[in-house]
Amino acid sequence: MNINLTAAPTTFDMLHLGLAIVAVIFFVLFLVKKPAQQPTLGNQHASAPEPVKPSVETPAAEAPKPAQLKEATPDAALQLLTLLQQEARFIDFTQEDLAGYSDADIGAAARVVHEGSKKALETYFTFAPVRNENEETRITLAAGFNASEVRLTGNVVGEAPFTGSLIHKGWKVTDIRLPKLADGHDTSIVAPAEVEL
Repeated sequence: MNINLTAAPTTFDMLHLGLAIVAVIFFVLFLVKKPAQQPTLGNQHASAPEPVKPSVETPAAEAPKPAQLKEATPDAALQLLTLLQQEARFIDFTQEDLAGYSDADIGAAARVVHEGSKKALETYFTFAPVRNENEETRITLAAGFNASEVRLTGNVVGEAPFTGSLIHKGWKVTDIRLPKLADGHDTSIVAPAEVEL
């Protein structure tokens, strides 16, 4: 599937507008999500580990170590929401009740949100495709492929290597340039109230 990103759409349908909003919301939620907390073991962490005794028996296969979870701080996600609000009025748009507006009115507003969101993302992030092949190309994923970079869909049976069609190249962030926050800055205020004098 080839997409001409230089062509400007003349109308927006509700499906594509909804998909764009859902994609941005999922991105923000990904930045904000808090992983489940690991249970603590009390004072057991303070004691020194017991030395490993040599074994004359054949060693059993070691159990894989559980993944280490780190606490996600919401500051970066709240900062991104602030930037999307400043550039694209993103929160205003998503909080608006659109039932009383025509599709043409919503499309016009969506263009402003799209242009501002694109400007904010390009200013503070650098994106690169996960895969460099053309979409609709047949590719083979070898055993041990990175499952966080490639999601298998369709009839997934058996074990790698897998051969299928590349439906979407994927995106990864290669650089982040978020502005630094002043000490004591309240990141929960993503859009201050405005008072005109």
